[in-house]
Amino acid sequence: MADQKRGQAALFDALTTKGTAFSESERHELGLLGLLPTAVKTQDEQAAHCWHEFSTRRDDLDRHIYLRALQDRNETLFYRVLRDHIPESLPVVYTPTVGEACQRFSEIYRRPRGLFVSYPDRDYLDEVLDNRPQREVDVIVVTDGQRILGLGDQGIGGMGIPIGKLSLYTLIGGIDPARTLPIVLDVGTDNVELLQDPRYLGWRHRRIDGDEYYEFIDRFVTAVHKALPDVLLQWEDFATAHALPILGRYRDTLLTFNDDIQGTAAVALGALHGAAKVADRPLSEQNVVMLGAGSAGIGVLDMIRREMVTEGLTEQAASERIWVVDVAGLLTDDRTDLSEAQRDFAQPAERVADWDLSGPAQLADVVHHVDVGVLLGLSTATGAFTESIVREMAAKTERPIIFPLSNPTSRAEAHPAELDAWTDGRALIATGSPFPPINRDGVEHVVAQCNNVYIFPAMGLAVTAAQATRVTDEMMRVAAATLGDASPALSDPNAPLLPAWSDAPDVAIRIAQAVAQQAVAEGVAPKRSDDELAERITQVHWHPDYRDTSV
Repeated sequence: MADQKRGQAALFDALTTKGTAFSESERHELGLLGLLPTAVKTQDEQAAHCWHEFSTRRDDLDRHIYLRALQDRNETLFYRVLRDHIPESLPVVYTPTVGEACQRFSEIYRRPRGLFVSYPDRDYLDEVLDNRPQREVDVIVVTDGQRILGLGDQGIGGMGIPIGKLSLYTLIGGIDPARTLPIVLDVGTDNVELLQDPRYLGWRHRRIDGDEYYEFIDRFVTAVHKALPDVLLQWEDFATAHALPILGRYRDTLLTFNDDIQGTAAVALGALHGAAKVADRPLSEQNVVMLGAGSAGIGVLDMIRREMVTEGLTEQAASERIWVVDVAGLLTDDRTDLSEAQRDFAQPAERVADWDLSGPAQLADVVHHVDVGVLLGLSTATGAFTESIVREMAAKTERPIIFPLSNPTSRAEAHPAELDAWTDGRALIATGSPFPPINRDGVEHVVAQCNNVYIFPAMGLAVTAAQATRVTDEMMRVAAATLGDASPALSDPNAPLLPAWSDAPDVAIRIAQAVAQQAVAEGVAPKRSDDELAERITQVHWHPDYRDTSV
């Protein structure tokens, strides 16, 4: 009890307080007598009271603000409430409500959380890191606020994303909230509305870029590595032009990954893994068409090709089964406008030479000439999966796999209900945005949403438990495959391709075990048996239950 906080310090420490659940003996021992109402509540009673309060709020932003206030005063109770109501609380604590919270960050700001790493403080980053709230940190999520969801540049308001992501690391992955650290890099903003808003709390300056920007990132990474050499550093919502170079620069020297690139790819592959099993046709025997050739689309295809190779194909044979269409048409090796990453997926021009086309092959041409079994969209091209394209694809395969993955909902390549109607209920569907269930013959069918929350919390649990030093492509692929093996559709073809949100914490433990084993196999984690890894996962997994603080 020597280090135990007492009085007001004990009552207002959000990480350890119990509020009205402190017992009578604890109130005596900790100097709390008279500081609390007489009644002693159980955590169950507290959680029920909080959920009632939550339910009376007028809209989702108000509910988001309420939950953040609860987190600020009692973290354990906050996570208990979320755990009891995962499906209802996820959209409020994270997407889509977190988007509005980011847009209005300066307006709804109440209490500081995490670190604000500002460019004007670039010569003092060691001091900034030394001022972190907790000494020991397992996971950092960092953003520079430039590409927040589908909302663009939100400047310092992007801090809502690391805070929200880390809430899910704890809720789904069991990462101790006392060992997490949200960070926003304040490098200015090009959002004129924010620059002109007198309430804006960030650095009132246009974004830095070029060498200045990358030098600042380097200084930040150096300071983090110096202060916390073993921490998992997750990059979130960086612009594509910065995301790929940053990941490439640090992925082989730090425990780090980019969720927009690698997490998106892993969850999409996880859904595909389950869909291919339901279709009884492995990915290695499918032709895959992707509409969209940005960093997220290319990241998904990288992982699909890796899975095809794991199933027995050569890399060249796998590449021959992948067709990518962007705004200018099919990626072919005679195009001069492709990036290096895009060129890696360009088809030989001679493969389409006999298609008798007057210009570049478009999506409809590829579906017409190729035996397509998988159609993916990360293009933000609303309605691009037309009825004629989908019907032609469905005529070629018994169970067409169609994933309109673009966000937000208004940018989806097709609506699930349309896909279901055009394929007579045969399509295996997953989306990037949340959609209502499909009503077929009076029965509702839940649509799987490829949300990265299936992957990144499990990754955090895996690397923390295994004490990994790197996040490898194979670790991500194994995470995806394990998620696919948990698909409810494997036991019921009419069920969703991905598990229910309420099952996500249990699935995360299974994924973490598989990823930890892969880390050991690759030599990026200390050698441990499978049983030892399972024990480590149990040891580090945090649960939102009050600790007994009495002597």
